[in-house]
Amino acid sequence: MYYVAVWRDTMSELDWKPGLYGQFAGLRLRPALDLLMRIGSLPDGGICDLGCGAGTVGPILATRFRGRQLVGVDSSPAMLAKAAALDIYDDLVEADVAHWEPETSPALIFCNAVLHWLPDHDALLPRLVAMLPAGGILAVQLPNQNQAPSHQLWHDLVDRHYPGRFDAQSGPGILKATEYHALLSQFGSVDVWETDYLQHLPSADEGHPVRRFTESTFARPVLATLQQAEQKHLIELYDAEIETVYPRKPDGSVLFSFRRLFFKLDIPT
Repeated sequence: MYYVAVWRDTMSELDWKPGLYGQFAGLRLRPALDLLMRIGSLPDGGICDLGCGAGTVGPILATRFRGRQLVGVDSSPAMLAKAAALDIYDDLVEADVAHWEPETSPALIFCNAVLHWLPDHDALLPRLVAMLPAGGILAVQLPNQNQAPSHQLWHDLVDRHYPGRFDAQSGPGILKATEYHALLSQFGSVDVWETDYLQHLPSADEGHPVRRFTESTFARPVLATLQQAEQKHLIELYDAEIETVYPRKPDGSVLFSFRRLFFKLDIPT
């Protein structure tokens, strides 16, 4: 579709801001750790941190799977520069996750909060599965928050104040949990689950904490369609309206429920 192509082009031109994203590193890391705890024994082979970002999970993967080659893949030069500074990865590859091809079959493809940026999971996931050897594992965590007020408000506001700039249907979404199970069960043993994380966001020096959490991720393609002054206007509107949904405590902090979807596929030996 045309809109999907435009969305992908916009995202490729808008690099990530590691500092802003990293403000909530601990909260973003916890789901990755929960996913990692579900991974058992692996066959021979390396580990691929697919969509590695700034390398937040890299040290943990390197420790858990000590002695295996660790490769990080990401499309963001800024994030990869941060990951390189950790000196953890054996190799870092700048590539579009949707088109990446490993040099050798990895024993584990670990995808933490990346695949929801990509369309056509019906084709993407079988492609990733085909890269795995017998006994290999595909482990994925996806934010599943698009219908929550924290995310929906960005779309509502841009439609209301800047109609035609951003098509909320253009960006790729995610499948239902049952659909992932049906899609992957043909390849091996599948475990699918969802978790609601009740996150305590500290007070922010500027703006509402939920805005600060979402603007570095979900809101990126929305804000990318606007000029700088328009971005500032939309952010001000968001700060004002989100207060009614996620009221701040006296100390300025907020309790923010965030849903994530997980699945793990074990390829038969």
